[in-house]
Amino acid sequence: MILLLGADGYVGQTFARALRSRKDSFIPLSRQAFDYTRFEFLFDYVRKVKPDLVINAEDANGDMEWWSEGGKGNGVRGGECGADGSVGEVDRMEMLQVNVLLPQTVARVCSMTNTPWAHVSSGSIYRGATVSENGKPRLESDLSLPAMRRLFASQPHQFRGFTELDEPNSSFKFAPCSFYSGTKALAEEAIREHREGYIWRLRLPFNHHDGPRNFLTKLSNLDYVCDAIHCLSHVDDCVKACLELWERRAAFGMYNVVNSGGITTGEVIEMMQRILKPPRRFNLLVYESQTFPRAGTEPQSGCLLDSSKLVANGIRLRHVRLAIENSLQKWQLQASQAVSISA
Repeated sequence: MILLLGADGYVGQTFARALRSRKDSFIPLSRQAFDYTRFEFLFDYVRKVKPDLVINAEDANGDMEWWSEGGKGNGVRGGECGADGSVGEVDRMEMLQVNVLLPQTVARVCSMTNTPWAHVSSGSIYRGATVSENGKPRLESDLSLPAMRRLFASQPHQFRGFTELDEPNSSFKFAPCSFYSGTKALAEEAIREHREGYIWRLRLPFNHHDGPRNFLTKLSNLDYVCDAIHCLSHVDDCVKACLELWERRAAFGMYNVVNSGGITTGEVIEMMQRILKPPRRFNLLVYESQTFPRAGTEPQSGCLLDSSKLVANGIRLRHVRLAIENSLQKWQLQASQAVSISA
C-alpha cells in the first residue's frame, strides 16, 4: 500500500490516477484533510497504517518553476507573483514549510519507521547544459542565446543535460535562482543523507488537460514568451516511470524523470498555433536585449537534464516533441481532475 501526500496537486492527482489505473492500493492525503507537516501527526499515521512506500508530491508555488531558471537580480520575479514580480513574505514562508521542511519531516519519519519514501523534486534547480563546440565541452548557462538555439537546431547531439551527479547550479548557493528553485535545491541537500528513498526530478510538467499548473496552459496565457531550449516532463509519462522504478525496486537515489530530448519555446509555440489554432498570435522574444513590457516576462535561460539513468533501468520515455504533439492533439479545456481525499 502506498501513502500519497499532496494528492490534490497537479502531480499528486496524476499519481492518484496512475495508481488507480494500476489497481494499486493507496491512500491519498491532502494538507487540508490532514496536517502531515506536523512530525508527530505523520509519525503516528505512518506507524499506524504501515505503508510500503510514502510518496511526497506536495509542492508550494509550483507556478514559479516556469520562471525559476532565469532569475535576474534577487532571482524572485515570476509570472504568478506580485505586481512588481516579487514573491511575498507569506509565499516564502509557505515555500519554506512545504518545499524544505516537509521533505525533511517525511524522510525522518520514514527513517524512524523503516519505510521507503519518494520525494518529487524539480529540474528547476539547474540552468543551461554542457555544450560541445570544436570538440571541447563547456557549461553554457544561458540556452536562450541565439548561437545556442542555432546550434541546437542543427546539432542537438552537441548538447548534454545535467546528470544526477551534477551539483545544482540554480540554488541559494549558486545565484541567480528563484526562491522556488532555491527551496527545492535546499530540500534535496537536506534529505540526501536519508538513503532509503527516491528523489524524482520532474521539470515543467504538462499533459493534455488544460489547467493552471500545466506548462502548456501557462505558456498559452503569456503575452510575451522568450525563446530558449528546455527539457520537459509529460506528467503522465513521468509519473508512470516513477512508479515503474518502485515496482522494479530500482536502486534508491536521484532520478531525472524527463522526456527524452529537448525543445525550444518557439517550437512549442509553433505546434500550439498549428494544432490548437488559438485566436491570437504569440509575441516571441528571441533574446534578452529586447525590451520587456511588464514585470514577470524576463527571458529564461533554459535547461536540459540527462535521463540516461532511467534508460539504464529499462525505462525509456518518448521524445518530448512527440509527447507535446500528442497532448495538443488530445487537448481538453478545463478538464476536471478531482480526487477523493482521505484523512
